[in-house]
Amino acid sequence: MVSKTLAQNSAVSVTLFSFDLGEEISTHESGGDAFVTCVDGVGRITIEGQEFFLHEGESIVMPAGHPHAVFGQERFKMLLVVVF
Repeated sequence: MVSKTLAQNSAVSVTLFSFDLGEEISTHESGGDAFVTCVDGVGRITIEGQEFFLHEGESIVMPAGHPHAVFGQERFKMLLVVVF
């Protein structure tokens, strides 16, 4: 997995991620609401045990304080915007 932080301050964080097939960010919680947009490929987003498949152009919100994980169902690029 490769990531590049594009902007970060006390209110917001904007990061571009690139996952290879099978790469993941294991289950964790965030202190802010996380908005994910799929830029390319397919990713599996798990929020409180429920799986969602994100395809190019689709977005999802991972609410603050709720366990979530991200998995590269295939090669997958996503833009993550976290609002604190």
